[in-house]
Amino acid sequence: MPTLHHALLSFHKRWQNRAVRDAVIVLVAISAVLVAAEKFQLFGQASAFAQYYSAYDVDDVAIVSMILGIAVMIYGYRRIQDLKHDIARRRAAEQDVAEQATRLATALSNMSQGLIMFDQTARIVFLNGQYLKMYGLSADVVKPGLSFQQLIQHRIDSGLLERNADQYQSEVLRKLAKGHTINRIIETTDGRQISVTNRPMKDGGWVTTHEDVTKKRLAEARIAHMAHHDELTGLPNRSAFNKRIAVALEHAASTAENFAVLCFDLDRFKEVNDLFGHTVGDGLLREVTRRLQTACDGAFLARLGGDEFVVISTGGPQPATAKSIASRLIASLEHDIVVEEHLLRAGLTIGVAVYPNDGQDAAALFANADAALYRAKREARGSVRLFDPSMGERLQEKRALQHDLQSAVARHEISLHYQPQALIGGEIIGFEALARWHHPTRGLVPPNSFIALAEESGLISSLGESILREGCREAASWPRPLQIAINLSPIQFRQGDLATLVHSVLLETGLAPHRLELEITEGVLINDPSRTVAVLRRLKALGVRIAMDDFGTGYSSLSYLQSFPFDKIKIDQTFIKNVTRNPQSAAIVGAVLALGHGLDLPVIAEGVETSDQLAFLSKAACDQVQGYLIGRPKPIDGYAEILGRTPQPIARLAASS
Repeated sequence: MPTLHHALLSFHKRWQNRAVRDAVIVLVAISAVLVAAEKFQLFGQASAFAQYYSAYDVDDVAIVSMILGIAVMIYGYRRIQDLKHDIARRRAAEQDVAEQATRLATALSNMSQGLIMFDQTARIVFLNGQYLKMYGLSADVVKPGLSFQQLIQHRIDSGLLERNADQYQSEVLRKLAKGHTINRIIETTDGRQISVTNRPMKDGGWVTTHEDVTKKRLAEARIAHMAHHDELTGLPNRSAFNKRIAVALEHAASTAENFAVLCFDLDRFKEVNDLFGHTVGDGLLREVTRRLQTACDGAFLARLGGDEFVVISTGGPQPATAKSIASRLIASLEHDIVVEEHLLRAGLTIGVAVYPNDGQDAAALFANADAALYRAKREARGSVRLFDPSMGERLQEKRALQHDLQSAVARHEISLHYQPQALIGGEIIGFEALARWHHPTRGLVPPNSFIALAEESGLISSLGESILREGCREAASWPRPLQIAINLSPIQFRQGDLATLVHSVLLETGLAPHRLELEITEGVLINDPSRTVAVLRRLKALGVRIAMDDFGTGYSSLSYLQSFPFDKIKIDQTFIKNVTRNPQSAAIVGAVLALGHGLDLPVIAEGVETSDQLAFLSKAACDQVQGYLIGRPKPIDGYAEILGRTPQPIARLAASS
């Protein structure tokens, strides 16, 4: 674009008349507007006018000067406004930074963890009040500028840490220099456990957080003990027995030694419960346990449930050693037992199986010891019987039942009953589908019997598929979109493509994935955790929910909660049974609920049968409940009103629908 200087020179040479001068004035005015808009350089235009002003009269000069003066004022005003805006923006930014710093400082000061920051010279640059409070330190001593070594020495001198200051500092600095984050649990002299994490920073300094995890670790210890032990007697439970016998088998196989399994239960225990109630029965079990432990003299003793016990006898010649233990066990109960002023008498009948002659795996040994116990009960209670091959009667009966089950599965004679699940306030949110088998001659066969038989015989895959398909088909027909919970067997994870099957059933039945909740026990994860977790992640990707069933009854439940993001924890009914009568049971259930809340997982308690149990769970902030108090398992037409439909006939499992 040409400048005003060039335009004036052209006019001055070509025309020396009034018209040209008027045009120049207009041109200067336009230039002044452009100057105000910062399109032209102001002082260049003024000098151009001054060079040729002799051609203009006084009025022309006055007009042009006024225009240029106005342009200068506009230009100056704009510059002043821009400067004001810059200052305002800078002040706003500084205020925002100050507010953020205040919020950050407030957050750090009010966080539950102690926090302390060191610079590259290992001196404190920041610490919050929680750190001082955690260790009872003085802000006059522990403050910015104090060295790391001085801080450690001060804590040692205060009696809160038993370490060598130089050694501790050297160890921490060496690892931080390598860029490692240091995590450790330290125990203070007053018994607290503190989780300490040191994280290096790019400038050479580091940040340390301190968290008091004493209560958390105590809760974890209680849950870990609960997972390994029976809550009533304190004895190892079934899961602990499975683990111990696996160790015994491995040792015996490598050393060519033998060992024995002793199965036994209490004679006439059911009569005690029926006559005097469960409280007296529980008292009897505790006293019997005390005597049995003394008689075992170090041999492994476990309670499998009810009045069923098992001993693993290792070391010494077998079966002589097992017979000696059995004799002591029986003798330990020869004298009467007094429970709540009731004079009680209990006896034992024992079956024994010896590795390797009577079985070379855990299932065979236990089954044969159980067969020997069955024979002993038939022949003479209070006796001991060793297994021999002639004790095949029970095994034959089992095989007959297995054949009948195979036919029942093929003919789709397994029906589903449904038990409601509710929020703690009482609102029904879904149902659990439970398989039922009405045998033509045996009547109702308990689920724990035929499900275990199906798993042993390989029928569980077809049975599980039928239960899944029928449960989803039924739920998809409900007017109300309630949840449906279906149990999965560990074997279903090892046979076939479970995720593809579930996806196919959802598409086939039209059930929304989020309404389906699959319940698994930790047994699903034991054999092949990595493969199982991969299958579970595929199931979750479909939108299906996964619940940890029977939580606490196994020995690895806590570790599995870390390995997979479950959607729900289900407390086993054995822990709910005595929750209002046994302070230890209440503490254990409370610990599980606290764990669930800490992991942001809803917790459902099964086996709720009394209003007192419900009241306890409500007070403890349990999320959901299931049990006879809410509703018994029955055909779905028994809950037609809850579903919002008229009653329907009892449905049998369909082969496909």
